[in-house]
Amino acid sequence: MERVESLEKMKQICRRIQDSFRELQEDLTPFRPERCYRLAPMRLYSLSKTQFVLVFVVFFFCFGVSTLIGVSGPRIISENYYHGLSNSINGSKSGPFDLRSPPLSNYNQQLWLTCIIQLEHSTENLSWKELRMDVELQGVMQDASVMHINNNIHNKNRSLHCAAQKQACEEIIVLHLGYLNYTQYKISVSFRKLQDDLKDRIKNVTFAFKMYNATFSQVEIWFRFVFVVMTFIVTCVFAHSLRKFSMRDWSIEQKWMSVLLPLLLLYNDPFFPLSFLVNSWFPGALDAFFQALFLCALLLFWLCVYHSIRVQGQRRLLTFYLPKLLVVGLLWLSAVTLGIWQTVNELQDPTYQYKVDIQNFQGMKVFFLLLVAVYVLYLLFLVLCACSELKNAPYTDLRLKFLTALTLLVLVISVVILYLRFGSKALQDNFVSELSTHYQNSAEFLSFYGLLNFYLYTLAFVYSPSRSALYDSQLKDNPAFSMLNDSDDEVIYGSDYEEMPLQNGRAIKASARHQDESESD
Repeated sequence: MERVESLEKMKQICRRIQDSFRELQEDLTPFRPERCYRLAPMRLYSLSKTQFVLVFVVFFFCFGVSTLIGVSGPRIISENYYHGLSNSINGSKSGPFDLRSPPLSNYNQQLWLTCIIQLEHSTENLSWKELRMDVELQGVMQDASVMHINNNIHNKNRSLHCAAQKQACEEIIVLHLGYLNYTQYKISVSFRKLQDDLKDRIKNVTFAFKMYNATFSQVEIWFRFVFVVMTFIVTCVFAHSLRKFSMRDWSIEQKWMSVLLPLLLLYNDPFFPLSFLVNSWFPGALDAFFQALFLCALLLFWLCVYHSIRVQGQRRLLTFYLPKLLVVGLLWLSAVTLGIWQTVNELQDPTYQYKVDIQNFQGMKVFFLLLVAVYVLYLLFLVLCACSELKNAPYTDLRLKFLTALTLLVLVISVVILYLRFGSKALQDNFVSELSTHYQNSAEFLSFYGLLNFYLYTLAFVYSPSRSALYDSQLKDNPAFSMLNDSDDEVIYGSDYEEMPLQNGRAIKASARHQDESESD
């Protein structure tokens, strides 16, 4: 008797292994038109109007809370000003100006030295293209010993622009250190071959050391950690909700969310604390790389979703993905190239500024703006085509309207934040190089990070299946849902399945397995 029971158990184990192997084999085989699996359901279809409003209210509430916390937070940039004439020999207007930075720690992250030249009252716009500066940089160790950095004097030409009715000219970035190797720096700045008309007009020269506020760095560590934990939880919950559905049954939004959520985790940078443990350029470059990767993936997500939501048939690499990858890939490549070029040259020369020292910077800027224009036109074309073709299509128009409304809301908020932060100077030449020195408070940091994080969290909630989706949302075959499936995964409903309820593949196989076991018993 015991032998018979053991044989039965062995048969059941073998049957389960065969079923598992069959499921794995079906998952690895290419898509077959005769399969009647429907798409994995989304919570979007079951939300009422009140719940839709509640989703947007929660999004605004979370974004508002993060912004208010940032407003009450510390300033991002600490500034220390020095009057140059009092630090030069005999009050010379051309220097050398001997400067010493305030004590620094790893929490200060980076260091900028800027120069502001004040002129006598002028009623006209003035500019000088040849303002030559000699900069010597030395590092002070903890034992007060002084070390020469790069063992030479850096010679750079800068342009000086002074507006009428303003005593102070535009700020000049003298040098920038991407990471801090020393507790203090000694810097000597001299103006060489100063033109007489400029020298006679100079009233004062002010230097400013700018660095990240140590208190803000601690706040940044905690908030990045919170966003990393929240993103990890959302990613796990989203993946857990789709575990019962085959990947071929996922909609295009669900597939993209499974890619964007891990990239959002990298965007929040779980390796950020390395910046305070390792004196190296690598953690900062890694953070910039992750941010560019996530933002470009988000741009690619918008193109793919708006195109695939109305396209029937398979999404081929050459015709569907290649044009989008080309546009977004060039955007990513140009951004990463500028970042790498700046980092590599700053390691050799802290006074390097690519907007000034790259002769082809204007060409790169025009190329980047052209790519942005092409992307915007392409996206508008896809959105207009999708809205015109699918405005009356059941289910599909709901997906289209929700994504468009939420994305448009996020873009409007981003533009408003950029305008409040930079004003009309957002598209000027100094926008890129002085981007990091225009922060005023923690709200500007948390608003951007919170906006993108809560945007992805909202999409993950709406696109994830509900807990009872596998069994409670078994919809009958109808033209509306058939059209929805045809537009995404070429699901063909044959005559053999007219009487069969639309079920997920795994649910069908589970019921068949249960029937086989009952017959064997």
